[in-house]
Parts: sequence; structure tokens; C-alpha cells
Amino acid sequence: MEVKSNLSFSNQVSDLQQARIYIITVPTPIDKFNHPDLCALYKASETVGKFLKQGDIVIYESTVYPGVAEAAKVIENAQRDINIAFVNELAKIFNLIGLNTLDILEAAGTNWNFLNFKPGLVGGHCIGVDPYYLAQKAQEAGYRPEIILAGRRLNDGMGQYIADEVIKLMVRKKIQVTGSEVLILGFTFKKNCPDVRNTRVIDIVTRLKEYHVNVCILDPWADPEHVYQEY
Repeated sequence: MEVKSNLSFSNQVSDLQQARIYIITVPTPIDKFNHPDLCALYKASETVGKFLKQGDIVIYESTVYPGVAEAAKVIENAQRDINIAFVNELAKIFNLIGLNTLDILEAAGTNWNFLNFKPGLVGGHCIGVDPYYLAQKAQEAGYRPEIILAGRRLNDGMGQYIADEVIKLMVRKKIQVTGSEVLILGFTFKKNCPDVRNTRVIDIVTRLKEYHVNVCILDPWADPEHVYQEY
């Protein structure tokens, strides 16, 4: 990274006392129970808090529980999650009745007010995570969300569904499943991006291995060492 004259880097906490503006960008993932994990956020806030002076500004880039501004960000991602869940469900239905989902979506897209979403995996650290923040806050207020959590369940199950459909296709084509080799093109959570956090491609890999399939992965954007550390 090119260092400009007014830009420096440090891992010394004591250097914070010279700052007037703090931008906190730590991860705010969910745990194995789909509950928001704010440990890193709390720790970073405590650290910054020790050096705050009157007039200082603290900016949270990390996802946090909704106030007005935060809620706007969360519902943007929750809305996309629900829309993708809808077309994922359509894809399952059309697959059962022998219709091509992409052909149908293309035809529907000729209507000016049709929202053009495609079926697929929903991963990463925003769209697949933010709905749980909204759901958690709703439950604390005494309301159990229905559509939000239904969308999450459907999208979280797509990796397993895709793997199962691959196995069914192999069986129909009389391809030996056990010991077979399957190549997966792409591993990062979205195209043209090196980020593998919360990629749902891992769900396909895990499910295929349950069928004793040898899985190979090719993704020029993914760092193999990082993938092995993460998964």
C-alpha cells in the first residue's frame, strides 16, 4: 500500500491519544446459533473509550444494532436477502415441474417493475448476517419475525440443495458417486472478490463430501492458505 505523507500505520494503542476521529471497522459476525457476536466491537469501543476527549468523533463502519441510520443499512441487506430467497424458492419449484428458471426470469424481466434477482448462494459478511441483527432486536422487543427468518432458512439451505441436485443428476446419468471427482469453479462469497468469509460454497463442499465425493476447487481470487485457515 502506498503511504501518503499524511498517512501512517501503527499497532500501538498509545498512539490513539493523538487522534480526534476514530473509525471502528472490526468484524461483527454471528455465532453458531445465529446470534450477533459483538465481542470485537465491544473490545474496540472500550479501547477507543480510554482515549476519548471532548469533541472527538467515533464512526462505526461495523454493523451494529439498529438505530435509524443503522436500521437503514440493515433493511437494505435484509430486503436483498428476502428477494433472493424468493427466486431461490421459485427455482426449486420450477425445477420440480421441469421449467427453466432463468428463462422464466428473463421473460418476467420484460415487465418494467419486475425486480431482477437471480437464484444462488447468499454469503459474505453483510447480506447473510444483517437480517439476524434485525431479527434479534425484534425478538428482544417481543416480536418474532417470520419473513426475515424464513428467507434466511431458505438461503442457508441452498448449498445443501445444490449438492443434492448434483448427486441426483449424477445418478440419473449413471455416474459413479462414491470416489468421483467434482470440480467447483469459484469459492469466494461473490465474483471478482478475494473475500471468503461466510462463503456458502463451503456448504456445497461439505455436503458433497458426505457422499464421499472428492471435491476440487478452482478460484483465482481465493488465497488457498486463507481458505484452509478459515475452513
